[in-house]
Amino acid sequence: MHTEDSRHDLRHHGDAEVRDDGSALVDLAVNVRADTPPAWLRERIAESLGSLAAYPDGRAARAAVAARHGLPVERVLLTAGAAEAFVLLARALKVRQPVVVHPQFTEPEAALRDAGHTVDRVLLREADGFRLDPAAVPEEADLVVIGNPTNPTSVLHPADTITRLARHGRTLVVDEAFMDAVPGERETLAGRTDVPGLVVLRSLTKTWGLAGLRIGYVLAAPETIGSLEQAQPLWPVSTPALAATEACMTPRALAEAGHAAHRIAADRAHLVAGLSAFADRGVSVAGPAEGSFVLVRMPGAAGVRRRLRELGYAVRRGDTFPGLGEEWVRVAVRDRGTVNGFLSALSVALP
Repeated sequence: MHTEDSRHDLRHHGDAEVRDDGSALVDLAVNVRADTPPAWLRERIAESLGSLAAYPDGRAARAAVAARHGLPVERVLLTAGAAEAFVLLARALKVRQPVVVHPQFTEPEAALRDAGHTVDRVLLREADGFRLDPAAVPEEADLVVIGNPTNPTSVLHPADTITRLARHGRTLVVDEAFMDAVPGERETLAGRTDVPGLVVLRSLTKTWGLAGLRIGYVLAAPETIGSLEQAQPLWPVSTPALAATEACMTPRALAEAGHAAHRIAADRAHLVAGLSAFADRGVSVAGPAEGSFVLVRMPGAAGVRRRLRELGYAVRRGDTFPGLGEEWVRVAVRDRGTVNGFLSALSVALP
C-alpha cells in the first residue's frame, strides 16, 4: 500500500509521443485501432452536421447504450470520453479513502487529486504477473479504481476476482475502455446489476477511432448516475458524438467490433512472438497480454525509444505509470506488416 507521490507525470499520455516532431512517425504509442473510424461511421457523423443548430438531445443514444447492455436508461450516463467520467466521479461522489490499483491509466488518480483527495495506491507486482490480489486493497477504502483489461499491463482480470472487491458502502470503478478489444468481451462487468457499488466505464474511442470526438459512458446504479449527472455541464456530449454512439450500438457495428477483437488477438500473438525472439537481448513481455497493446521490459529503454524514433517508430514510455520503472515501454498492436517493420527497427535499436 502506497500513498501518493509526485514522481510520476500522471498527465503524460501516449499522444504526447506523436505530437509535433513525432507526427510523421509510425504510431505504436496510442492505443486507438488503426484505419478508424470506418467509412460508414464517418458518414453517419457527417450526416449529423446538418442538425448542429439545435442543442444536442442524448435520449436516443442513451437508450441505444442501455439496450446494448440490457439495462434501463437510468443506469446509463453519456460522457465526453471516459476521461470526463473520472472527473465527475472525483467531484460528485463523497469519498474519504480512495484507492487506485496501479500500474494503470493515470487519469483517475490525477482527477481525484485535482478534486482535493489524498489517494492511496495498491501496486501490482511484475512477479505476480501484475494480477490483482483483492486482499491487497485495504478494507476501509470507499472508492477503488481498476482497469480491465488494464492499461498498460494488458492484463485481463477475472470478473470474479474484481467482484470480490465489492462492498456495501464502497464504490468499485472498473475502467473497461479496452474491453471491446477482448474477443467475446469475456470478464466484462457491463450489464451486471448484482454487484454493490459497481461503476463500469466504457469508451468508444479505442475501437472506433473517435479520440477526437470524445465519447464514452458510465454504467452504474441510478442514484450514482444521478449524482454524476448533476455534476455535468449542460449538453456535455455533442450531436456528432451522439450520432456516433447510436451507430456503434447497432448489431452491424457490434459484429464488426467482434471481428476486430479477433484480428487484434491474432496480430498481438504475432507481435508477442516477434518480441520473444529478442529474449537473449533482455526483452520480456508482461503477460499473458489480452488488450490491444503489450507492456515490454527492455534494457536501456529510454535509449531504445530514442533510436526507434530516429528509425521512424513511436512507442509509449512506461515510467510515468506508478509501479513501473524506466525499463518499460508500451507498444500498441498493429497489423503484421507494421509489426514486422517495427521488429526490424527494434533489432537495430536494441543495445
